[in-house]
Amino acid sequence: MLKKQSESVPGALQSAYSAIVNHTESVCKEYLNSEYATLARQLAAALARKRPSPMVRGKPEIWACGILYALGTVNYLFDKSQTPHMRPDELCKAFGVGKSTGENKGKLIRDLMNMYPLDPNWCVPANMTNNPLLWTLQVNGMLVDIRQMPREIQVVAHEKGLIPYIPADQ
Repeated sequence: MLKKQSESVPGALQSAYSAIVNHTESVCKEYLNSEYATLARQLAAALARKRPSPMVRGKPEIWACGILYALGTVNYLFDKSQTPHMRPDELCKAFGVGKSTGENKGKLIRDLMNMYPLDPNWCVPANMTNNPLLWTLQVNGMLVDIRQMPREIQVVAHEKGLIPYIPADQ
């Protein structure tokens, strides 16, 4: 089931959240795109809502780098065939953070949030159409590509929050 992402943040963490998001917004504007910026805000908010929140300690630029590093790993940002594309060392340099520091914080965030490559909950919208994890569902005990099923089944899957939109209507 797809999780609804939110940008709501507890008041006590608003300052830390804002500092982190200022960094991610700047890097996304210069090097990435608005889809990454939106996911970065949502991931920062999700981390702020964790109990206890790990964001209460550490430098905002390191958290910001780790957030985009985690999202980049999920969405294959580091693959030259992707658009946008950025090497890991370039991403870390944009934040003024060492590569191993950014990589380690990204791994910590992926572990905390149970993120994995092509994770439908953290997939940039441009990658959704081609994400097999998003469209493979179990119907009557069989794994199927829901895009190949009749529209009625797609509607049920959409109503249950299993897919982001009805492919037959696109």
